[in-house]
Amino acid sequence: MATARMEQAIARIEAALTRLESARPPGRSGEPEMENSPRVLALVDRHEKLREEVAETLRDLDALIAEIEP
Repeated sequence: MATARMEQAIARIEAALTRLESARPPGRSGEPEMENSPRVLALVDRHEKLREEVAETLRDLDALIAEIEP
């Protein structure tokens, strides 16, 4: 039962990460590409750090679950 809840939580996290990766600020005509703006670069950096933290936390949870499961 706990494993099913963990799998559901992981699926929700992965879906959220997919949505974040595909989200981009809408471009406005006449404006330069926003990909290189300092704000976007800072958001991309923060997003990558959060992905790493989530991955590390999931590894920790997997290890804990492995310890308590018979």
